[in-house]
Parts: sequence; structure tokens; C-alpha cells
Amino acid sequence: MDDDFMVLIAPHRTYINYLINKNIIDMYAVSMESQTVWITFNAGNQSQVDGYLTKSPLYKYWTYQIEELFVYDSQQYRLPQLQLN
Repeated sequence: MDDDFMVLIAPHRTYINYLINKNIIDMYAVSMESQTVWITFNAGNQSQVDGYLTKSPLYKYWTYQIEELFVYDSQQYRLPQLQLN
């Protein structure tokens, strides 16, 4: 990660936050150890996802693979647990 890359992190985060606020991105996770990013998009097809990715300031640093999910489940999509008083 050179200085040119580091300068682009803030605008990239602004772009990712915009997509999260628009409900285009559900989940965004970064591993510094493996330098891997996982992003779950809400999109109609892979070309839409590719369009979102190409608009990131960090796009020129990426190699990526887009995969369509069949099942996506997590705690945040479940009803809260009932707690009796």
C-alpha cells in the first residue's frame, strides 16, 4: 500500500457508505491480513455489480470475482429473540 493508495481510502469509504445508505451494499468486510474484501451487493445482475465496483476510487488496485449468492442468512435478518421479564 503506497501513498497513492492511502490517499484514496477516504473517498473510497465515502463511496461505500453511500452505497450502504442506498441499500445497494448489505455487507462490507476487509481483511488486512489477507488483503481481501468481501462485499454483498443487492443488484439485478453481475454487470450492475461490476458497474458499482468500477466507480470506486480504488478500482485500479483490484482484481475481483463476482459470484451470485443462492442463500444469504445472518443474525440481522432474523427477528429479535423474545426475552421474558
